Amino acid sequence: MLKALARIRRDHGATMVEYGLMVALIAVIVVVAVGPLGRAISTMFLNVTASI
Repeated sequence: MLKALARIRRDHGATMVEYGLMVALIAVIVVVAVGPLGRAISTMFLNVTASI
């Protein structure tokens, strides 16, 4: 019984690290995608404003 609890605790720590790495990767992807997307949206609004 104690061995099973010890194994669960070890796996829990590894799972938290994996989740942390996934969150960091998603954050990097979002930051990389938002830059060009923001510029494209800004250009679109400038074009709409100029045409009005």
